[in-house]
Amino acid sequence: MTRRLPLYAKILLLFCLNLALLAVMFWMLFRAQFRTGPDWALPSEAGDRIETVSEIILDELGQKPPAEWSATLQRFDNGYHEKVRFLVFDGHGQQMAGAPMDLPDEIRQRLNGPHGPPQGRGPHPGGPPDEGPGELDSGSKSIPLNPGPHAGPSPDEAQDGPPPGPPRHLRPQFMSHTKDPSRYWVIVRTMFRGPDERRPMPLNLVMVSDTLGAGGLFFEAGPWITSGLAAFALSALLWFPLVRGINRSIAHITQATRQIAQGRFDTRVAEGRRDELGDLGRAVNQMAARLAGLVAGQKRFLGDVAHELCSPLAKLRVSLGILDQRAGEEHKTYVASAEDEAAHIAGLVNELLSFSKASLTATAAPLRSVQVREAVDRAVRREASGAAQVHLEVPADLVVRGDTELLTRALSNLLRNAVRYAGEAGPITVSAQREQDEVKIIVADRGPGVPAHDLPRIFDPFYRADASRDRETGGVGLGLAIVKTCIESCGGAVSCRNLEPAGLEVTIRLQFDLAGVRG
Repeated sequence: MTRRLPLYAKILLLFCLNLALLAVMFWMLFRAQFRTGPDWALPSEAGDRIETVSEIILDELGQKPPAEWSATLQRFDNGYHEKVRFLVFDGHGQQMAGAPMDLPDEIRQRLNGPHGPPQGRGPHPGGPPDEGPGELDSGSKSIPLNPGPHAGPSPDEAQDGPPPGPPRHLRPQFMSHTKDPSRYWVIVRTMFRGPDERRPMPLNLVMVSDTLGAGGLFFEAGPWITSGLAAFALSALLWFPLVRGINRSIAHITQATRQIAQGRFDTRVAEGRRDELGDLGRAVNQMAARLAGLVAGQKRFLGDVAHELCSPLAKLRVSLGILDQRAGEEHKTYVASAEDEAAHIAGLVNELLSFSKASLTATAAPLRSVQVREAVDRAVRREASGAAQVHLEVPADLVVRGDTELLTRALSNLLRNAVRYAGEAGPITVSAQREQDEVKIIVADRGPGVPAHDLPRIFDPFYRADASRDRETGGVGLGLAIVKTCIESCGGAVSCRNLEPAGLEVTIRLQFDLAGVRG
């Protein structure tokens, strides 16, 4: 299948698209909240708020005598919870109202510097300032103030003076930042005429705060937080389909490989993807099919070999029997030794036939309801000897999906091993219990157990944990392999672990059959 688009290209393209969308969002927010030009750092929304507050304050100051200005400013201070302090200075930098405060030199220079307060009519807000308006320092450079179209009196108004109160369309610039202590300053300059004054006088309304936010007057973080959350949500929505698809494919492949590792070679992975994960899924399917063929061929070969050995082995044992009858006493020992070897070979062939039969039955055995207690009782009757004690803790109502003969054969092999290696060490316990949708059957003994490094391999064919075992101390390594084949044929899994201080515990997990219980 032709690869449509590599996975790395998908991730790279989606990443670039994500960056582009975030850049557009923040550019739009920047244009909406900040003005362009030399006063780029001034949020236009904050400028509108400062202008509105300035007009309200100056309007109230214009209706009261200067002696009451401090009380008026204190009321505005309280309105912002002391996060912003409002001060009034004249055109020469002398404080007229507000809480007494020592101004930093750079701020004092802005108040009574060489440019002085505005004297004539200023330009339209946002346009270039006329020569003469004052400046507000922002860091290392001076930013000219735009006093607005009504900042000074017209020639006609110069005779009688403008009406009391503040001018309109005030536009303060971004604040200056001073250190030791860190404070933010905004200066609003205007020509102000009180109720008892004939001509306007220069006035500086100063706003100072210890923080950039200033209670929301200078800077409002809400839009940025909202935009950040929106960007995060948009990014999550943008990446979610790709990440979810990758995670789902990886989870399916992981589950499939685990099942293949347990011997379920009929497991397959969906091959719908056209990228690297799709190639990986197809490779896993090819591997599973190849392993299934190899394992099936191996089992078939073992069965054929065992079957072919049965006929000559039977003839050999008959010949040995005849030879034993005709041999003299001096040859009896050799004949008996040959008979023992023949019997050992016969046992090996029988185990090979059992393993082959279990493997071949696995693909054709239909699963049906199996009473666990019935299968356990049959296995105990087959294998438990008089010297071994077997304790049963199996409820009578447990029903699993499987095959009765396969489950009985598996339990018989487990009991045979337990009796052989731990029959004299203590009682052998067979217990069963239901855990959600599974039934767990446990066969435990008090024997020496198995070395920890051998536990993962004891279910492999022809593997024996103790390489020194001979025909007297151990089999050929097919008993537990037959157990694994039978249990996997029933759709279950088998595992083992050592017990403390001694013993081996083999656990069988099978699917609980609810329909069998109801029936």
